[in-house]
Amino acid sequence: MMSAMKKLMKTLTYDASTDAVGAMLDDPAFREEVLRRQRVVRGSADVDGEVVRIEQVRSAGDVPSFARSFVGEEIVIVQIETWSSATTADVAIAIPGKPAEASGTIALTESAGLTTQTVDLAVSVRIPLVGGKVETMIVELMGHALDVEHRVGVDWLASR
Repeated sequence: MMSAMKKLMKTLTYDASTDAVGAMLDDPAFREEVLRRQRVVRGSADVDGEVVRIEQVRSAGDVPSFARSFVGEEIVIVQIETWSSATTADVAIAIPGKPAEASGTIALTESAGLTTQTVDLAVSVRIPLVGGKVETMIVELMGHALDVEHRVGVDWLASR
């Protein structure tokens, strides 16, 4: 039996305008600093117009044993954000060669000089029996990655 998808909803608040947060998210140097602080094995960030492409390779060393045979020694994650406006993006996350993916949206909203970045994702893993456990693991990993991105973003904006 296949599991239902798991959802990840995360809000990150910055003491900056949507223009400043949007410019930060559009800066490959910011995205690469996030990857560095997330301690990926290797990674790259490319911004081409409205499309942000982030590729990262993570060690599977801290992956629970039930999922290790599924993921192997390293996990390749490709994230593509397609910004349809300055404040809205569609997100597609793939793990090439694995039956797992995530998709959703990013929205930036400004109120009283603060910008809230809302990330809303659905994670789907098509593996019998352990799919739900792997989805939970991916949601936790992505939530932690967004926490790191937020800390980097707060520092980034404060230094500008």
